[in-house]
Amino acid sequence: MLAPLEVASWAYCAGVRLRGALYDRGMLRGERVEGLRVISVGNLNVGGTGKTPAVLYLAELLVREGRRVGILTRGYGRGTKEPVTFVGGERLPSVEEAGDEPLLLARRCPGVRVLVGADRRALARRARDEFGLEVVLLDDGFQHRRLARDEDVVVVDEAVGFGNGRMLPRGPLREPLSGLNRATLLWVRTAAGTGEGKRIPARAPRVRTRYRPTAWMDPGGALHPPDALVGQPVLALAGLARPGGFLRTLGELGADIRGTALFADHHPFHARELHEVRTRAASLGARVVTTEKDLVRLPEGFEAWTVRLGVEVLEGEEHLRRALGLG
Repeated sequence: MLAPLEVASWAYCAGVRLRGALYDRGMLRGERVEGLRVISVGNLNVGGTGKTPAVLYLAELLVREGRRVGILTRGYGRGTKEPVTFVGGERLPSVEEAGDEPLLLARRCPGVRVLVGADRRALARRARDEFGLEVVLLDDGFQHRRLARDEDVVVVDEAVGFGNGRMLPRGPLREPLSGLNRATLLWVRTAAGTGEGKRIPARAPRVRTRYRPTAWMDPGGALHPPDALVGQPVLALAGLARPGGFLRTLGELGADIRGTALFADHHPFHARELHEVRTRAASLGARVVTTEKDLVRLPEGFEAWTVRLGVEVLEGEEHLRRALGLG
């Protein structure tokens, strides 16, 4: 007799394979928004592969090249279904209205319009018709095939890999590894600068990248060099799918990790929890440190230092520029 988890995994897998086959055979088709270049950035894994820094890097590159850019995103974890749009230079909505990642994207890319909503097809039409955008990044869009795309960029973290290779809920995959055959570009986050990305089972061209901390931001918003907290006691506060990467980054920055307060991905921090974090940090003589994604969910006045990550392209820049339509 099959265990309940195995039954659930089998049912999920069957549904995903059927839906994928309908799209692959043309029985279902994604809507194409003429005059708008759509670049999907997604992954096979459930969270924690480094997709958001990839979206930030691509958006900033497109802005530098003079493109009118938007980001389409569902806004996971927000408390409303109403679509919302904003740019970083305007008054931003709350986390409940927009979700944490859209706010992070707007803060880091003030020249990019962020459009949040469940219907990405409607958002794409609005991006073109109302705001005159030329190109949009479809955030977390690899499985969202209702909107046709010009490029499918798939983010793979070598340090994470594909787990046990099984689909939800028995493993970390949203769809089978064969789904990588749809990718037009692999964005490989390298593990310690190695060439492990060559083992990824996909034929698509790839760009190899390295993520590295570029600065610390203090509670007042001022930026400091990466070595600003070398030897300083810290308490790590985060709500991430895989907090291990954040903790490794703190170690690489030379911070003295005295304690942690780790929560589930997109966790809404409550006043009682944050009071306990402050109390623990004070007892340890430590600063509270967090990630940019978590910072947008913290209330105004909560003092925390934030590590800022940047992306370095190691190989494949020519493939990246082609995918973005930059020649």
